[in-house]
Amino acid sequence: MARMHSRKRGQSVSTRPAKLEIQPWFPHTAEEVESQVIELARKGESMSRIGLLLRDGFGTPLIQIITGKKVAQILRENDLLPKLPEDILFLSRRAVNVRRHLEENKKDLEGRKGLNRTEAKIRRLVKYYRRKGVLAPNFKYDPEKIKIFLR
Repeated sequence: MARMHSRKRGQSVSTRPAKLEIQPWFPHTAEEVESQVIELARKGESMSRIGLLLRDGFGTPLIQIITGKKVAQILRENDLLPKLPEDILFLSRRAVNVRRHLEENKKDLEGRKGLNRTEAKIRRLVKYYRRKGVLAPNFKYDPEKIKIFLR
């Protein structure tokens, strides 16, 4: 599938395990994997980073197969889930950095276009998460409030 604002293809990703079952060679139990997820979350790692660290460092194929829960569900049960969804948080950081750049470089029209596209994506995600009930119905993306929130 092509990207929204350019006609480029998507990124390549690692292949998922062929069988969605616990492999006999995997040495850890579900409790050990859950405790590793909680420990990494307490260190401040994001959900996607937790999955990458467990995959690359411990050889964990898929956390959901082993524990029967997604990473977000494990974090929710332990009150470690962030207030904003991860994708909105990362896009907001990018938007704040581009805004800071545009304050110094007022004639950067390409940067302004990139900021418009990033904020359009944030607004689409906010609409989606409000529909799904993840964000409050009255939540609204405000660049100044997000800038304060990210500090």
